[in-house]
Amino acid sequence: MATRDPKNHPVQRIVGIDWSGRVDEAGQRRHIWAGVWTQDARGRATVHLQAGRTRDEVADWLVELARQTPAMVVGLDFCFSFPAWFVHDEHHAATAPDFWRHVVSQGWIERWLAQDASDPRFWGRARTSGGGKRPPEFSGENLHRMLRATDIDCKLAALIPEADRQARVRGIAPKSVFQVGGAGSVGTASLRGFPVLLHLRDAGFRIWPFDRPALSTSPPHPLVVEMYTRLNTGPVRKSNSHSRAEYLRARRNSSAAYANLSRGVIRAALASEDAFDALVSTLVMAERHHDFPRLPQPRDPLHLIEGWTWTP
Repeated sequence: MATRDPKNHPVQRIVGIDWSGRVDEAGQRRHIWAGVWTQDARGRATVHLQAGRTRDEVADWLVELARQTPAMVVGLDFCFSFPAWFVHDEHHAATAPDFWRHVVSQGWIERWLAQDASDPRFWGRARTSGGGKRPPEFSGENLHRMLRATDIDCKLAALIPEADRQARVRGIAPKSVFQVGGAGSVGTASLRGFPVLLHLRDAGFRIWPFDRPALSTSPPHPLVVEMYTRLNTGPVRKSNSHSRAEYLRARRNSSAAYANLSRGVIRAALASEDAFDALVSTLVMAERHHDFPRLPQPRDPLHLIEGWTWTP
């Protein structure tokens, strides 16, 4: 078989990571899972599932992977920014990367996550301020203020047919990055992910939509996108091992990518919701790997502040 022109297949590796905001190292090693899809020069793909790393170790590992295979796309399952009014108006950051550097250098991350934090806008079940309830500032007609434009877009449209929206929105709708505790909260994982984004950007990764993809350049630059695993999996009961098994069985019957997975990968995805999320997200991204070199630059300056979720 003739070797394919790599220019027609610029993405050689996809890494889909199911993230965790856990503070303890043991929890991070248990809950952070990465799916790794690698394509060789002939177009043959292999898939692996990995865990056992902390957030800092994941960052170092991704940098090393990029040295080996710079034509790489990484999907991270957390919000890359906050609503524009918070980033720009309150913290005077022109872009999300400016905001990451600001909150890291000023020590805001753990102060916002502390149980006795003085800012009641960061809310959740485990916090003492406000009794863990959503604050009035984000209630009623001001509900939209706790969401970015991309969160609203995902909540109202992506993969939620109009006829099923009312029934399914509870299971698939994105949460606010201000929610740092309680079921489905994303804020803790996002805030503790900002230092990793800085690390990767400083190491030469492009982070979309703040940076233009450069996967087809010489040399290529690895790309990072924000993803949302629930949009990749659809409304399956991921916490139920039988539902995960049914999902994987159906996909193996209809998709060559799933049919070719090793027994070890299937076993890991059956045993862990986090591994399942990482696997499915990786394969969804791999199925669309041709799209990543051509991801558009944002027309709306708001997206350089708030970011945008890559969706299939």
